[in-house]
Amino acid sequence: MVKYYTIDEKNFLISLNSFENSKIIRLIDPSQEELEKIAKLANVEIDLLSAACDKEERPRIESDDNNHLIILHIPYEDKTTEIPVITVAFGIVITKDFLITVCSVETNLWESLLKRKIETIYKQSTFALMCLISIKIADFYLKYIKMIQKKADLVEKELHKSMTNEMLINMLNLEKSLVYFSTALKGNDLIWYKMQKIFHNKLSEEESELIEDALIEFKQAHDLTEIHSDILSGMMDAFASVISNNLNIVMKFLTSVTIILMIPTLITSAYGMNVENIPLANVHYSFWIVMGFSFFLSLIGALIFWKKNLF
Repeated sequence: MVKYYTIDEKNFLISLNSFENSKIIRLIDPSQEELEKIAKLANVEIDLLSAACDKEERPRIESDDNNHLIILHIPYEDKTTEIPVITVAFGIVITKDFLITVCSVETNLWESLLKRKIETIYKQSTFALMCLISIKIADFYLKYIKMIQKKADLVEKELHKSMTNEMLINMLNLEKSLVYFSTALKGNDLIWYKMQKIFHNKLSEEESELIEDALIEFKQAHDLTEIHSDILSGMMDAFASVISNNLNIVMKFLTSVTIILMIPTLITSAYGMNVENIPLANVHYSFWIVMGFSFFLSLIGALIFWKKNLF
């Protein structure tokens, strides 16, 4: 799918029906024909456009003449997996006249951009516009980190009530999302440091400040991801210890009950032997005497176990 955009006189991002007068081109899971068409219209090597079509493509910067490809990773809610949020490759191609974005999936990034007024610097410079999109991506990370934290708090409350496998699996899936974030943000951080070196002498003061802003936003997202990942990892370890401790308590209780029940079993087994001269064999109330004695010994055993906190 191909979509075209431009910035109007009021500095709002608007969509267009054709390539004419467009400044921004958006490719969503493009076909080979669409890639070839945009590569020809924008005078860009097709390899720069197709690189980000792979969801697993790693963050990097690639240049070809005056065109530059920047691949970042963006959060994406994948409904086909149990993991709440994963990350996919998001390519930004900067040319002299156009800014082209390429992604293999539909994201909500552009919805947020279409609702806001664009500052003049973003209208004048495709590089500045790339920084704006990147800052929005960093905001998406912060948004999803907060969402994951809220879900983790809800799961934690449920785990306090009942430690079911489903709750533990939910917690594990949240931790997987943060692992995706941490890995992606490490690569994204390196991109901005490389960008500062590559474009150091080619940027205006405002554009340099935008790179700093984007770097700060991504650094903040990375730090929050690491913090919440450590918290979730610690929670998983703590709940695993609690489950193990609960199992030990149950086993201790069952063992204590088994030992207490063995006392009357042992006595009645002895009186159940088919031999002569068993004590109390000729006493009229021998059954009740044996049962009372068994109960008495069991009660003493139970008291001893209770004092030693074995129940």
